[in-house]
Amino acid sequence: MVLLGSTGSIGLNTLEIARRFQIPVEALVAGNNLELLQEQIDEFQPDLVAIADPSRIGEIRHPRVYAGAEGILRLLEESASPRIVNALVGYAGLAPTLKALELGRTLALANKESLVIAGAFLDRSRIFPIDSEHFGLWYLLNGCPFRRLVITASGGALRDHSPEAIRRAGYAEALRHPNWSMGDKITIDSASMVNKLFELLEARWLFDTDAVDAVIERRSIVHALVEFVDGSTTAHLAGVDMKLPIAYALECPITEPVLEPVDLLGIGPIAFEAIDTERYPLWQLKAELLARPRLGVVLNAANEAALKGFRAGRYDFGTMTDTILDAWRHFRDWEPQSLEEVMEMDTAVRRYVHEQ
Repeated sequence: MVLLGSTGSIGLNTLEIARRFQIPVEALVAGNNLELLQEQIDEFQPDLVAIADPSRIGEIRHPRVYAGAEGILRLLEESASPRIVNALVGYAGLAPTLKALELGRTLALANKESLVIAGAFLDRSRIFPIDSEHFGLWYLLNGCPFRRLVITASGGALRDHSPEAIRRAGYAEALRHPNWSMGDKITIDSASMVNKLFELLEARWLFDTDAVDAVIERRSIVHALVEFVDGSTTAHLAGVDMKLPIAYALECPITEPVLEPVDLLGIGPIAFEAIDTERYPLWQLKAELLARPRLGVVLNAANEAALKGFRAGRYDFGTMTDTILDAWRHFRDWEPQSLEEVMEMDTAVRRYVHEQ
């Protein structure tokens, strides 16, 4: 396989699966954690390597190291593995997604922004999601007719704060997630609930339906539910661990436990809560986003640009979400008709947010 984003949490879990099932790793791509990347190179002996910063190529001990966005695309072109894992974060993951599909590869996709931004223009038949919620939906469906797909949200780091305290929260406060430790971006996106809007849009493209919704389940034990047309509802329960969806995405021979089973007597009560727009103002975009899914590029670009300002201390959490809503309202009447227009809109939205 080819692994893009090898030093992040998804990448680390993917390499755990590679060790366990003895999957050869043809290529590794990483960002700035070059010390960890070198350890991975020494262990897995990939043929190809790529990093983000061209000025740091000399820090890597490997004969074939590429760099930058173009370097990643060149690595993909020179690789031969039938399966590519894209665990890059943000808009930067879109070009590799497009290249992987152009090359006819199967794409194990953890870069949710690819579907959010350009789902209308991707060959989704060759995409398998590495995401606990969408994996749970896939696992449950089995081709049966359904009425509604439901994914769950933890509520994020600020879920027990008052709406006023949420608005005043700073960057460090929004990173204190009670359930798990992942990258900064996904943790902030969880706190604002934009991450769950992204996942609803992913589900809309992956399962070709707008009958999708989300609820809060604080324990992060239930990942997805399917309401079938016969009136029954089935839930997918598993620990907070991405190795199971990764193993299925890589078509591993799963004949033994990948995770420890859920301790039904030990998990305590499970409850579901509505996602309210007072605590999560971005949730008001849900219906329009599902009705006009090509506008995902607006939400993603505004979120990435506003998050950059929040990280830099330019404004508080509430101002960040206000900025995203303002950009949405400004661009809501535009709708991209091609990948070229998607990219033009992405640039325009980011420029608008930076100028505010």
